[in-house]
Amino acid sequence: MAVEQQPQSENAARFHAQQDDVFGRIADRYDLLCDLFSFGIHRLWKRRVAAVIASQPWSRLLDCAAGTGDVVLRLLSRQHLQNGQTIMISDISPQMLAVARKRFGPRAASLEFHLLDAHAMPSVPDASVDLYSISLGLKICERARVLKEAMRVLRPNGRFVSLEASNIVWPWLHRRYLQYMSLCIPMIGWVATSGDASAYQYLLRGIQDFPTAETLARELASVGFEDISFERLSLGIAAIHTARKRSQLN
Repeated sequence: MAVEQQPQSENAARFHAQQDDVFGRIADRYDLLCDLFSFGIHRLWKRRVAAVIASQPWSRLLDCAAGTGDVVLRLLSRQHLQNGQTIMISDISPQMLAVARKRFGPRAASLEFHLLDAHAMPSVPDASVDLYSISLGLKICERARVLKEAMRVLRPNGRFVSLEASNIVWPWLHRRYLQYMSLCIPMIGWVATSGDASAYQYLLRGIQDFPTAETLARELASVGFEDISFERLSLGIAAIHTARKRSQLN
């Protein structure tokens, strides 16, 4: 049976972008840090979530808290945009979006880049998006606010897809994993960020205090999502959740 961390905050990392522009400071090193912190495993997770997105029906996709665009890059490596399909890539950090634009090269012209805070996106109309995705961003957000905003912008029957930290199903192994990460992340982070402690402290808190896959599924249900399921990755170190906004006909 999964071990639930208590008490648990809706913002697992206790991160507030208005107080710390950490992603602006590390934007040019962010992809390297992801490789170092996960030993490259995040690439497999993002490849899998891109496959999940590709398998869903959508014409307008919003990839929220997109960082440097990793997931959309992998999505476009699987399939070209079809007629009528559009992709919005959004992030709260202009520096991260600038790196994303550069990574897409000439393909950036066919994409939309938006500076958006996932907690409130007034420029995105109600019921205007077919698929909302967020990868490794929920841990640094107020989850309830972000999930409600995702619900608002999704059309009826629209899909929600998230990739996030999760729990290993064996409690003893999950505890060992957290102990390992509490030693590994600070050491790697200190070297890779030249001593910028917040760059790795947020990540460590987010991993330690993020809810189990089962609890996140219940949180999705509490804001009105249906057909909720999740897929554990790497023994449960991460999980992909999928859900659907109910039809207005229900």
